[in-house]
Amino acid sequence: MADPVKYSVVVPVFNSEPSLEELFTGIKSVFDKAEYSFEVIFVEDNSKDNSWEVLTRLKQQYPDHVTAIRLSRNFGQHNATFCGFRFAKGDLIITIDDDLQTPPSEITKLITEYESSNADLVYGYYGHKNHSRMRNLGSRSLKTSARVFHNSPGEGSSFRLLTSELAGKILHHEQNFIFLDEVLLWYTDDLAFTEVQHLPRKYDQSGYSITRLFKLFANLVLYYTMVPLKLLVYGGFIISLVTFVFGSYFIIKKMVFNVPLGYTSLIVTILFSTSIILFSLGVLGEYLSRIYQVQNRKPPYSIKKIL
Repeated sequence: MADPVKYSVVVPVFNSEPSLEELFTGIKSVFDKAEYSFEVIFVEDNSKDNSWEVLTRLKQQYPDHVTAIRLSRNFGQHNATFCGFRFAKGDLIITIDDDLQTPPSEITKLITEYESSNADLVYGYYGHKNHSRMRNLGSRSLKTSARVFHNSPGEGSSFRLLTSELAGKILHHEQNFIFLDEVLLWYTDDLAFTEVQHLPRKYDQSGYSITRLFKLFANLVLYYTMVPLKLLVYGGFIISLVTFVFGSYFIIKKMVFNVPLGYTSLIVTILFSTSIILFSLGVLGEYLSRIYQVQNRKPPYSIKKIL
């Protein structure tokens, strides 16, 4: 009978052929030194390079420590990580990116913090991030929105440790867009944080372009908040109040001073009100489209192959 697994490390993989062997070697070194049983679950998110071939070799070399899962198309980092949770056998689960910007040796800091705090969820946060200015701006925007819209700490990262019990609670979520941090924070506020190192990117470029970050932000706001709808309610009330005041002003001018209202003021009023209506319909349409997707019960991922 195989020994029980203490730690499961879940790695979402996308176009990371050069870094995978070095990443696994670093993870193995950490757990071998600590004498903890472990497994590494690589979830290959339909990469365009030879990442799957590298994972196949790793599985052949380390069959007891490696599970390789290939998704049928690109579902995104959070969905791929979510997929890995379903296959994790460890009592504790660690998630880490595939780009080596967080050194595998930093895993010991997560473990140390967990052992001292016994928190459900331990985040590694970066004192300084070695991304481009635009990428750092995008990351800060996401974290700021998390603090403002969700009352979350805003210090989360993709480098985290969580208990298997917490991971099990979120597995029933079946919507096609998963944002792990929001889902995890729905189930617990027993959090701990530890500062970890963030290195410059060693291979290639980040898979997160500004466009993808904006799309992630838009999905996060529309799937996990009611902010746009609240803006429509409060904004509509304010605009109605302002319009009523201006309307009363023009009516009084017309009735008392017999001042012609004029073509310009009429057109400006019509265009302004129409644009507000169209914008509101657009927001409502976005919510309806996502409700439709959720009702269709599209799964967050689809598996092509498992090794």
